[in-house]
Amino acid sequence: MSNQINSSSGRPRSIHADQAILQASLDLLAEVGYQSMSIEAIAARAGVGKTTIYRRYTSKEELVADAIESLRDDSAIPDTGSFWGDMDIVIKNATKKIDSPLGRQTLALIISTASSNPEFAKVYWTKYTKLRREAFAKVLERAKSRGEIHNEADIDLIIDLMSGSLYYALIFKPTSEPVEAYMRRTMNLLMKGVGIGDEGDEDTEAGGQRSRGAEEQRGE
Repeated sequence: MSNQINSSSGRPRSIHADQAILQASLDLLAEVGYQSMSIEAIAARAGVGKTTIYRRYTSKEELVADAIESLRDDSAIPDTGSFWGDMDIVIKNATKKIDSPLGRQTLALIISTASSNPEFAKVYWTKYTKLRREAFAKVLERAKSRGEIHNEADIDLIIDLMSGSLYYALIFKPTSEPVEAYMRRTMNLLMKGVGIGDEGDEDTEAGGQRSRGAEEQRGE
């Protein structure tokens, strides 16, 4: 197998160099922190020239964001036809990846680096976090279209609360139950507030109809 891939400019690009740059960035991030690391130090550690890095990345922020993201492996957002069918898969995949030594290390790197560097936070948000939120939002939008949650439900806030609960559970371990079970319980509570039936309801469409009927009785 070739160790070269073509860049967008048509120049051959070394996969080995790509990997060395990302690993050097992670090593220095762990050793000296974001503020103290430099492109020069990354290049020296990776055994490449600075121009090799600048052909790939426009800034240190972009490079570090890609380096951290190289530790993660995204899964496609499912479409099972029901909210809880989708959420079971989303929660299982998310906790499986992040509730591990590598997952916790990745989360710690993101939080510590973003907290100390607003520019990095902006880059990481634009390249990665925003896209994940948009994918998760599709699950909630589909639930709205099926009548499983209220049309006025604040999707962005639901995502914020779920993300915050996941990070809290991973960092502080507020309960002895598995993180996956904790997140299902958290989502179930949130969904009760926006009109969906309990996770155990087999007929989610009926749950949505009951919610709409309750709204009509209240005159909404």
